[in-house]
Amino acid sequence: MIAVDTNLLVYAHRVDAEFHAEALACITALAESTAAWAIPWPCLHEFYAIVTHRRIYAPPTPPTRAINQIEAWLESPSLVLLAESAAHWPALRPLLSAARVQGPLVHDARIAALCLQHGVATLWTADRDFARFAPLQAVNPLMSRA
Repeated sequence: MIAVDTNLLVYAHRVDAEFHAEALACITALAESTAAWAIPWPCLHEFYAIVTHRRIYAPPTPPTRAINQIEAWLESPSLVLLAESAAHWPALRPLLSAARVQGPLVHDARIAALCLQHGVATLWTADRDFARFAPLQAVNPLMSRA
């Protein structure tokens, strides 16, 4: 199963993003496929925070439009939402230790742990920091399409 990181969701949503067309094609292909794909809940939270933030985008996405975008993704029948469970800490702890994670990288470790805990083998992301979280395979699908 492939999971999608926040940056691809943002690029797919924002028509002013440099990789908008490529990211939109990636997300659309996943959403329209019958194969299971995943979005970690924290990535949806972060998506909303980023696209509606006035210091990041001028103009920012209106809150209603951002909510509608999230709901459109949630309508994909093959989407699996990744959330913490009792198995989360046992998945997160070794990632924190092995990668010597501190500060803002804790968020990335959390996403990686969610993926691993739910059996996700591949995370589509444009963030190279995920390479430190083996055995999760971080792949930038925009590079092969650019």
